[in-house]
Amino acid sequence: QVQLVESGGGLVQAGGSLRLSCAASGRTFSSYAMGWFRQAPGKEREFVAAIKWSDGNTYYADSVKGRFTISRDVAKNTVYLQMNSLKPEDTAVYYCAARRRLGIAVVSTDYDDWGQGTQVTVSS
Repeated sequence: QVQLVESGGGLVQAGGSLRLSCAASGRTFSSYAMGWFRQAPGKEREFVAAIKWSDGNTYYADSVKGRFTISRDVAKNTVYLQMNSLKPEDTAVYYCAARRRLGIAVVSTDYDDWGQGTQVTVSS
């Protein structure tokens, strides 16, 4: 089991930037990939970005490609999501997730551990 705590959410104007952090503890050595998902009111949870822990290989949803960057600090057991050029449609609760199986996944059911989420609100 991996414990995950997100931080860095808040209110920002369209075109602005935020950086989310996810601090991991517990059996972090068993995590093979980390992902970010988001869920807006009335919508299903959707994939945002993922990173392979060992080599830093990344994958992004088309909706955020070129605007968001996922990265990790292995020594700090922390994954980040740098969000630039934010749009109102990016408004959602953002969740950090850990996958304890080989490979990068883009659906929520393929992840094993989840954080509590952090609210991101982008105003027009």
